[in-house]
Amino acid sequence: MVERLQIDFALKRLFRNKALLVFGPRQVGKTTFVEALLKKIDKATLNLNGDDAEVRDLFAKPNATQLAQLLAGYEVLFLDEAQRISEIGLLLKIIVDRFKNIQVIATGSSAFELSGKVNEALTGRKYEMMLLPFSYAELVKNDDFLTEERLLEQRLIYGTYPEIVNDLANAEEHLKLLADSYLYKDLFALEQINKPALFQKIIKALALQVGSEVNFSELAQRVKADQKTVEKYVDLLEKAFVLFSLPAFSGNVRNEIKKNRKIYFYDNGIINAVTRNFNTLNNRNDVGALWENYLISERLKYLHQNQLEAERFFWRTTQQQEIDYLEKTGDDLLAVEIKWSAKAKAKIPLTFLKAYDNVSTKIITKENRFEFLTNTNV
Repeated sequence: MVERLQIDFALKRLFRNKALLVFGPRQVGKTTFVEALLKKIDKATLNLNGDDAEVRDLFAKPNATQLAQLLAGYEVLFLDEAQRISEIGLLLKIIVDRFKNIQVIATGSSAFELSGKVNEALTGRKYEMMLLPFSYAELVKNDDFLTEERLLEQRLIYGTYPEIVNDLANAEEHLKLLADSYLYKDLFALEQINKPALFQKIIKALALQVGSEVNFSELAQRVKADQKTVEKYVDLLEKAFVLFSLPAFSGNVRNEIKKNRKIYFYDNGIINAVTRNFNTLNNRNDVGALWENYLISERLKYLHQNQLEAERFFWRTTQQQEIDYLEKTGDDLLAVEIKWSAKAKAKIPLTFLKAYDNVSTKIITKENRFEFLTNTNV
């Protein structure tokens, strides 16, 4: 079993009179994570699941008297799939405020549901953490560096969802199932998704241009939909932890691109499942895009796992000077060019270096990715 690196973060934040909220995509191992956490603290725990209709009815109108009876004799309340409970924000607020000896741990697959319901109610009353598919750092720690070197092509094609890592022999079948149903379960339950076929077209179109700048007008034409619908669906995909975007960085250079953004997926396996392309790297023409998505998503995992705050961008000018990835921490900038092969020519544009101070630069290839994915001071 791969031990999650965020387990220590979670342990240190228990029993501080705050709820612990664990977000992330479906099938990423949130329940398993909390179960491992509970084993380490060994406290009397009440386990409830928001998918259970009886649980939802029980908390339809939460009140302190009812909760006192329910929580008697327990030290921990674990609410799995908490976003399914209609009054989840009020419920958690009452417990945190009135039952200071009870630790609440809640998981949620849908940021747009759970965050919206708890943010205002739980201001100053919660810790949050995002759990994503296994990271490179976690897999290296679980196995070893050489094993991950050997499995690099597998990671680029099949990704690192727990079920995939633990059963590579059936990776293709499980990824198709994940991409076709589980991953979007929360989205399809919403009224906003009233055209599933269009939704799938948008996801596939984004997967086919991963790492490229997204023009919503062009994307809308491609999928034969209006631009506002496309923008809404992409926003929902971000809130459901399927994909994320990098905005353009701009400041001192007159011809910088300012408004565009690039789209990436949290997991390479989803890209390939959506496009139905599980060919080996030798038989593909999108290795560069897969490699870029892998590195940038893995760097994102590293930042989340270490609770590091950094703004993330790409940079380009109208003269086609560009930088694949920028990371801004305070006044410091990390500029990264991403290349699959160490033999490929790459450099950070002088225009950028002359315009901005406190810039460190890196050319990341498969030969030197270790520090970029495991170390802040790359």
